[in-house]
Amino acid sequence: MKIILTQEVSGLGAPGEVVEVKDGYGRNYLLPQGFAIRWSKGAEKQVSVIRRAREAREIRDLGHANEIKAQIEGLSKVTLSARAGDGGRLFGSVTPAEVVEAVRAAGGPALDRRRLELPGHIKSLGAHAVRVKLHPEVTARFDLTVVKAK
Repeated sequence: MKIILTQEVSGLGAPGEVVEVKDGYGRNYLLPQGFAIRWSKGAEKQVSVIRRAREAREIRDLGHANEIKAQIEGLSKVTLSARAGDGGRLFGSVTPAEVVEAVRAAGGPALDRRRLELPGHIKSLGAHAVRVKLHPEVTARFDLTVVKAK
């Protein structure tokens, strides 16, 4: 099935790209969620509009992405308290939403949880390196310290 992406889908492509996917994936997930539209000759015109909007946004966002990167990397301490056992092992794991809230609590900018790249599942206390992909050319990095909740 040929579709046109309307939003960024990790592992598949960016908005405005025409991609070939399996029928079930397109019909049951991408189309109902609004991540894509069916490809047709008339939809090709929409592709050019989506691409122009994306290019204008990326050029405008590159400077802004660098500013946000400076803010994130300028944070002195990002800590997150979580329930843990005696051995330092967490009950469950740290979610991207919790990391975003910890960055905001530390005085950082509001981030999109889908842009976070966690180093696997964070299931222990201590320091963990977290990356944020702000732009295709800009990636920020900060250290997240997970401490035991009282």
